[in-house]
Amino acid sequence: MKKLLSITLCVCLCFICSFPVFAEEDKTLENSISAKSAVLIDLSSGNILFAKNENEQLPPASITKIMTLLLVFESIENGTLSLDEPVTASTNASKKGGSQIWLKENETMTVHELIKATAIASANDACTALGEKIAGDEDAFVVMMNEKAKMLGLKNTHFENCSGLDDTATNHYSSALDIAIMSRELMKHEKVKSYTTVWMDSLRNGATQLVNTNKLIRFYKGATGLKTGTTSKAGYCISATAERNGVKLCAVILGSDTSDHRFEDAKKLLNYGFANYSVFIPKIDNSLITPVSVLYGKTNEIIPKVIPANEILLTKGAETSVTQRVDLCIDVEAPVEKGQVLGYIYYELDGKTVATSQIVCEEGVERKTFGYILHSLWSCFAV
Repeated sequence: MKKLLSITLCVCLCFICSFPVFAEEDKTLENSISAKSAVLIDLSSGNILFAKNENEQLPPASITKIMTLLLVFESIENGTLSLDEPVTASTNASKKGGSQIWLKENETMTVHELIKATAIASANDACTALGEKIAGDEDAFVVMMNEKAKMLGLKNTHFENCSGLDDTATNHYSSALDIAIMSRELMKHEKVKSYTTVWMDSLRNGATQLVNTNKLIRFYKGATGLKTGTTSKAGYCISATAERNGVKLCAVILGSDTSDHRFEDAKKLLNYGFANYSVFIPKIDNSLITPVSVLYGKTNEIIPKVIPANEILLTKGAETSVTQRVDLCIDVEAPVEKGQVLGYIYYELDGKTVATSQIVCEEGVERKTFGYILHSLWSCFAV
């Protein structure tokens, strides 16, 4: 009887242990996050790894500047703005309160210097000057911000200014998920990290000191940015990005009651991501890729080329369960264009496709013409 009981107990324990613990871990993590709203995403894919009230509309404070910086870097990329271009501060920019570098009216700084002030010290006057440089005035720039929000599919975001100051704002809001999406877009511009990873810098030949408002830059391994925000309405907020071993994450925290809680919550989310996920690079099983016959072509068959799939983020250990399924045509009719898709490799996990590779024609194949056939026959007889 005791032996039977022991066997039954072992079976039950094995059965229980066979279930993943992530759901329980997620619940524990959610209970430990004190902020009103939070989200953790994979920056590579945009997939959500953790969420708490991620769609709740809340004041974003200076995290607003993520959208400002996104439009600035897009302007630099498309050539309408350059880093060494001078910007003259307007009356409006010089009168901005809160965090600032104390721009004087008609004072001139370069775009590069104003980006430093915005990204490192969260200067409201600097970011306003940048917005006015791009659009002509702040109101026109805010229109651009809201248009970009619509383009990105941000359903819970509306801007009234480019800085995040909300003393008089009545319709200025965003959500943790929307901020994560705009953060992901900004981090696609690699140049931004040369600003957001700086702990200390200066302007005006050292007369104005800049200290990063994001303490994680100094104290968290792999931190790459991105932006903090604090007002009485918004509480303490942060969009924190970090990278380790190829895993790129973004944790957004909105509505913390203290600055320390903001950073602690962000670290909890980032630690959770790095502990439970790893980058998987799909490897091609070339034995599954067979030659494709070419009908009516000057070449009888082609050896397909596989375009490697992008890296994907998986729960640690899941990579061993990924399978490959090849969908490749047996033959193709000429002419065949270079790069023409011949099929796909589907990388699957638990019945779901997690990555896809294209199988293409590496070199084009021309169709046989009547003249080509005659020439081939003549060559045979000539021999």
